[in-house]
Amino acid sequence: MGGHHENEIIIPDYRIYKVDNVPDLVKVKDILATEGLKDPWLRNEVWRYPPNHGSRYEQYFKCWFRGKRGLTIAFGLAASVIAVEKTYEHFFPPVHHHRKPYFPSSSI
Repeated sequence: MGGHHENEIIIPDYRIYKVDNVPDLVKVKDILATEGLKDPWLRNEVWRYPPNHGSRYEQYFKCWFRGKRGLTIAFGLAASVIAVEKTYEHFFPPVHHHRKPYFPSSSI
């Protein structure tokens, strides 16, 4: 069925995954080396770690504030709507209809 092979899966070459590019796996490799051990399958875990483009906080900042343009626009729009609403309430305060008057009207 179908027969459309436009989006074929591209499998990356295994040689692009290097343990030396991931600091966490280098620590594991060094700890194993001090014990005289070696993990031949450590290269298979490299794909789990993102490429190192700065510290963890820099990556978080880039993800939420630069990469997600919709989220940034939403925060800016929400802040501007709240500012306009507070300004409107300052100049035109709401009327409280259910408030009892301080001096009740009397017939005297």
